[in-house]
Amino acid sequence: MHVNYPSYVELYHNGELTKRVAALKQIMNRCTLCPHECRMDRRNATGKCRTGTKAIVASYHAHFGEESCLVGKYGSGTIFFANCNLSCIFCQNWDISQMPAGKEVDPEELADIMMHVQQKGCHNINLVSPTHVIAAIVEALPHAIERGLNVPLVYNSGGYDSAETLKLIDGIIDIYMPDFKYMDETVARELSGAKDYPRKAVNALKEMHRQVGDLVIEKGIAKRGLLVRHLVMPENIVRSDLVFKELSDISPHTYVNIMAQYRPEYRARTHTILGRQITMQEYDQAFIWAREAGLYRFDRQS
Repeated sequence: MHVNYPSYVELYHNGELTKRVAALKQIMNRCTLCPHECRMDRRNATGKCRTGTKAIVASYHAHFGEESCLVGKYGSGTIFFANCNLSCIFCQNWDISQMPAGKEVDPEELADIMMHVQQKGCHNINLVSPTHVIAAIVEALPHAIERGLNVPLVYNSGGYDSAETLKLIDGIIDIYMPDFKYMDETVARELSGAKDYPRKAVNALKEMHRQVGDLVIEKGIAKRGLLVRHLVMPENIVRSDLVFKELSDISPHTYVNIMAQYRPEYRARTHTILGRQITMQEYDQAFIWAREAGLYRFDRQS
């Protein structure tokens, strides 16, 4: 019987995956994996992400709170990586991203974790905050493939990704699920410490879409493609209207989760605008903007 394995399995068998591992590890010697381009030698120092060459895993489990097309019946096999390449003052997972705790793992241990969640029946491996540890993730893959890993890989990032780095994982990632936070440079700098976020995120999204195309869902489960998350925030501080226009320009068929779950967390509690939850009117307005932009594929999960 024919089995449709993810493309990363083929890359492993033809030797290409080994080349990708070497290229990604080489970049970390003067790190430019993400748009910050700290140029630190991560073998003995750290940059914005505060992470060395090994990934730090905060937790992993079958997650049933993700998008319905990822969760299905058995959950999304979510692996939360500690630290982040952004410094969002409103981070909903700030205890992991900004004040991290977890275990540093070698490639074999990370492969074990991947296999653990697959064996739970999870429909995918959901890599949360992978941007700064993508080299360690790809290095773990051969070990996992040898043990039978064969479910789609989900790249669940904050959207501040380097298009050049993404090219090195072409064919490895099946589902890209980035945030698209902002279309205002001043706000991006104030809230996340990344003034060039809008430009870098748009370039990254275009590269992601080039690789995997629009989201393909079979029998209710996502198999391949681009799924974008956008968090609606008070007073449209993030310019949701412009975010949706950019997404529609990439493809009007883009699958978007317009998220209503914003709440004042971390350092946002004292911010003059962010110190409250959004209103239903603000959330409804976001959908109006999205439809006006030409988008129509939505996940209304909050």
